[in-house]
Amino acid sequence: MRGMLSVYNAQAVRISDCPTLSVEAFSEVLVREVPGRSRLVALLAAPWPDGSMHLLAVLAGLADDSLSLLAAPVGSQYSSLTPAVTQAHWFEREIAEVWGIQPLGHPWLKPIRFQASAAGNPGPAIGITDFFSMQGEEVHEVAVGPVHAGVIEPGHFRFQCHGETVHHLEISLGYQHRGVERALRSGPDRRTQHYIETLAGDTSIGHASAWCRAMEQLAGTRVSPRAMAIRGIAAELERLANHIGDLGALAGDVGYLPTLSFCGRIRGDALNMTALICGNRFGRGLLMPGGVAQDIDGELAHTLLGRLDALESDTRGAVELMFRAPSVLSRFEGVGTVSAAAARDIGLVGPAARASGLEIDVRQNFPYGIYRFAYIPVCTGAGGDCFARAHVRWMEVQRSIEFLREQLRQLPGGVLQQPMGNLPPDRLAVSLSEGWRGEIVHVAMTDSRGMYRLYKVIDPSFHNWFGLACALRNQQISDFPLCNKSFNLSYCGHDL
Repeated sequence: MRGMLSVYNAQAVRISDCPTLSVEAFSEVLVREVPGRSRLVALLAAPWPDGSMHLLAVLAGLADDSLSLLAAPVGSQYSSLTPAVTQAHWFEREIAEVWGIQPLGHPWLKPIRFQASAAGNPGPAIGITDFFSMQGEEVHEVAVGPVHAGVIEPGHFRFQCHGETVHHLEISLGYQHRGVERALRSGPDRRTQHYIETLAGDTSIGHASAWCRAMEQLAGTRVSPRAMAIRGIAAELERLANHIGDLGALAGDVGYLPTLSFCGRIRGDALNMTALICGNRFGRGLLMPGGVAQDIDGELAHTLLGRLDALESDTRGAVELMFRAPSVLSRFEGVGTVSAAAARDIGLVGPAARASGLEIDVRQNFPYGIYRFAYIPVCTGAGGDCFARAHVRWMEVQRSIEFLREQLRQLPGGVLQQPMGNLPPDRLAVSLSEGWRGEIVHVAMTDSRGMYRLYKVIDPSFHNWFGLACALRNQQISDFPLCNKSFNLSYCGHDL
């Protein structure tokens, strides 16, 4: 992209090589590019080597799958991008909350995690208890959470309703905020991998993949083909387990208990396959900078292939049973629709974006590791409703099974782990991976000592929570549990 630094996925560059414009020119570029030509992968405030604060934007081209960087020095305030670039909405709220840098003219500037400003400056002026409101006869509010039934994580949902129809849903998060990004600064150290693998507990492999590749590119380490293949196997097993669990949960939300029961058990089968590889059902400790900690020998590959055959047969029976049920289809179809135009404006990622027809998948757009050599088709839908989000998951389950068979039958050679050197000073790397919820972004910046000056994580839930709010507009309030599960976003992955 003109005027920006083009990089490949996880490429390490000198911070000084990142093009720097005035904040006005920076804004003009983003308004010109997003959403027509590019999408906003990341927008953050970062401390620069000279001690100043800069806005840093990471853009992904829509036509040529290019990844570009652009920066601008910023003071205590600047003119908000959000009125012209909707995708900047959540990012600017976070910048104001964390750094006290005010985006003037932002339409709804309130905290997203309720944390004290890192710079000691005042954050957003709108308080945590301020919500949108409506007036009129039969208009009422419904407040749900933050404490929910069962073991669901905490989050507050405020519905503005006219009768049973939802006109607006405001989502208030931050109850799971743990200060992980602050804890990562000045790393890496012996705690770093634990933090990374528990950013979102059900996406340990997805986040570990992005972190490992950022570390490897910064240190100039090349991973062997065998290690790349094992990482890919772990990532697709993680996708299998979560998609199968979600399909069962969607069936449960409309009262279709056979698929709910079957998929709950089958999800455990997929998790147990990961445990066979590394001893942990979520894959923790398997990926590490330089490669992997455990091998898959011929006997284990044979065992996994046998279990994969059984899993595919069981899943197909359970899921196709659900999709053949007219009562299920009548509840899925036309509910919680997000159009392709809205998904593009909001900046949705993952199955939620693909269900609206957007071909956004890091494995194809910015291939990394084994995905540079093994092709997985992008699965898209057309309706953007709960049915489309469910069906995209089912298609991705089938594609993942095909990938797993291919890799387990012909694992390449190579050492499991390469030695890692020290991280160089004043470098920047933007690492993307495709988690089961969608695009994961890790931005690593080192200081003069080669330690983390800043480590920024963008879980796919960060992009998609506002999409859930849009999906509820003009829906019946009773549709909320189904719509919520069709996105199945992470609270802790958002709150960090």
